[in-house]
Amino acid sequence: MDLDAYVAAKSPQWRRLEELVVRRRLTGAEADEVLELYQRTATHLSAVRSAAPEPELVGYLSWLLTRARGKAARSGRPSMRAGATFFTDTFPAALYRTRRWWLTVLVANVLVGVFLGWWFLQNPQVEQSLLSPGEIDQLVNHDFATYYSEHAASSFAFRVWTNNALVAAQCIAFGILGFPVIWVLFNNILNVAIIGALMIRNDRADVFFGLISPHGIPELTCVFIAAGVGLRVFWGWVEPGARSRARAVAEEGRAAMSVALGLVFVLLVCGLIEGFVTPSPLPTAARVGIGLLAEAALLVYVFTLGKWAVRRGETGDVERDQAGYVAPTSA
Repeated sequence: MDLDAYVAAKSPQWRRLEELVVRRRLTGAEADEVLELYQRTATHLSAVRSAAPEPELVGYLSWLLTRARGKAARSGRPSMRAGATFFTDTFPAALYRTRRWWLTVLVANVLVGVFLGWWFLQNPQVEQSLLSPGEIDQLVNHDFATYYSEHAASSFAFRVWTNNALVAAQCIAFGILGFPVIWVLFNNILNVAIIGALMIRNDRADVFFGLISPHGIPELTCVFIAAGVGLRVFWGWVEPGARSRARAVAEEGRAAMSVALGLVFVLLVCGLIEGFVTPSPLPTAARVGIGLLAEAALLVYVFTLGKWAVRRGETGDVERDQAGYVAPTSA
């Protein structure tokens, strides 16, 4: 082997690998390149050792392979930094960018819920067609309150968390179709309005609002966020703007998945509040205050971190090199 000629031919690959392994962060394409260059350099080292074992070159290539192996291992698994970036940039940016959608959904649902509750109070014959007097009495004086305390707090919190996560996931998953999201929202707010009207008519308004407010305020906000984001995906299909429909849906869909993942953790907090705070012996004002504090924390999170992240250019979508191929559009 002509060692000088071999080094001259292969050294550009070694320099490129050395350049990559000293970087703090790699894109997906660069991580793949590290793996490919690692395999090539390992072959080069084997060839050098067998044909012309020059100690200094063998030492350099061995060092380079060790660094590349460590870099590949770190690039191949999620890091704490990536997790932190998701919660400081990706998730809040997606929430802030879609704020007009979910805030509109929130306001619309509150107005519809208030109207439905008022209508049921003005038309008591409707509730009588839904439930018998005995069933109403059981619900108002027993079932509604004991629902929050009949199970162990930990198991109840887990059940609530998974159920709410499922509702939010349905709103996002059905988003591309549009109308199923509205149907899910209407059924959800209809149930709240019916139960609220029954409790108010039977002088149990304090029990209703005292039990539903601590967890219900942030919990329903999460559902409205999921619905708004889902409808934003639908609108990307209806009115893609300058993008192709496929690209618009792909971009909005990926951002929606970021929201879905983030809401899992927010809904966990809501489930813990419903499992441990709502049925607790704390005064009603304290329990409701905890719910309002959780709601305020969520909104501050969106309108501070989210706003800052969007100003830095974050959209809630994945990095460009991880987004896959897109169809080109004509100018």
